[in-house]
Formats: sequence, structure tokens, C-alpha cells
Amino acid sequence: MLHAITPAGAETRNTMTQTTPHILVVEDDREISALVARYLRANECRVSLAGDGRAMDRALADSRVDLVVLDLMLPGEDGLSLCRRLRATSSVPILMLTAKTEEIDRIIGLEIGADDYLGKPFNPRELLARIRAILRRGTTSEGEAEEGVRRLAFLGWTLDVSLRQLLSPEAARIAITGAEFDLLHALCLRPGRVLSRDQLLDLTQGRAAGPFERSIDVLISRIRQKIERDPRSPEIIRTIRSGGYLFTPEVTRT
Repeated sequence: MLHAITPAGAETRNTMTQTTPHILVVEDDREISALVARYLRANECRVSLAGDGRAMDRALADSRVDLVVLDLMLPGEDGLSLCRRLRATSSVPILMLTAKTEEIDRIIGLEIGADDYLGKPFNPRELLARIRAILRRGTTSEGEAEEGVRRLAFLGWTLDVSLRQLLSPEAARIAITGAEFDLLHALCLRPGRVLSRDQLLDLTQGRAAGPFERSIDVLISRIRQKIERDPRSPEIIRTIRSGGYLFTPEVTRT
């Protein structure tokens, strides 16, 4: 059965439980919004719709949102500006959705904090797969919970796996996106190993990953800005020519 489209910013009124992922779709094209809303709701997602930045702000203020699907081309404040503003105040996962497919647009979106990027036209099944992959990365992975590992420490830094937080040597909480956390987590679990971009894509994005290898480079650059003493001459995450990346410090698990 097809559900009626909710007004911009309004939450779906149905029988789904509060544990159902709540997706906020920020898209001004009503036809695309209708398609996305119907498909996600048919696959056990709660959906709210917003046609611009103001409606997005209202929706975020009204209820908890688990992921934002954010169009790049919007009336008024555009998607890149909204993504930058969101990332400055929130760690909610962001999937950029846009008709622009040039690599530079993907890089800009990832640099300012998007977790993933999907170009139009798209298959709704791929959108759902990417949403599920991002949400899945928000949970403890690789058996960490079963092994009892809650924290990974290196050079005074602490990656809190259970809370998905990065703490500085001074115990200050460092802002980190979901994609950055997942990549740093993957590196911390494999210190002293050279990991190719393909391996890192598979470890962090799995089958939902596309062929966009540069996304790893962008995320590595963002992580270096946060943990390296001199990001221009990195010592913690080293680039291996024709190989990939090497996480050099010894890691302690607790």
C-alpha cells in the first residue's frame, strides 16, 4: 500500500515503533520525495520530508532523526551550506543526494562532513542499501561487543567504541563524523598493516561502497587534521605509495 506524503517537516503517522529508523529527506522535488518516501516506508523506515533548510530545521527540532538524506540543489540555502551547518552542531549521519556527479562535487560534500554520496538518477534499492550501511556502521562492529572491547587507545588518544567518540590526550571530546569514526576505527583495529583504499572502502562501507576511492583520501585528510601534530607531515597515518595507508602507533584495547 502506498502511503500519503507527509507535509514538509512532518513525521509519518503510522504504527511503526520508535526503534524504526527515522529518515529525514530534504528534497524540493516532490516527485522524487514521493518516490523515496514510499520506498523507505515500504521497507520499515519512518520518513519525514522537508523541502528546504527551514523545514529541515523544524523537523530536526521536532523529533529525533537517525539519518538525513540531503539534496545538494535546494531553494534558498543549498545542500552544501546545510551540510556544513548540520555538521557544526550535530553528528547525525548525512547522505548527500544530487544530480551533480562530477568528482569535485563528491569531494566537497565529503570534506564538509557528509557520510556518503549518491547521484541522481538512482535506484531506490541502492539508496536503501546505503542508508542501511550507514546506520549499521553506527553500531559496534567486528565483534567488539562480544570481545568486551570498549576503547582503543593510541598516543594518548582514545577511541570510545561504545559511545563512538574520539577523546584527545587532554580528555577533550573531538568532533568526528560517523564516516571518520568508522575509518579511524578500522585503522586502529589493524595497526602496522598497509591497507589499500579498496580494503578500507570494504571495511567501512561494505557492499554499499561505490567506485569512488577518493572518498577514503578525503576522510584520511579530515582525520589527520584532528589527530596529527602536523597534518602536512603525518606520522600517525602514513601514506604508502602505490599501497594505501599505514596506521603506525601501537594500539591498546580495553
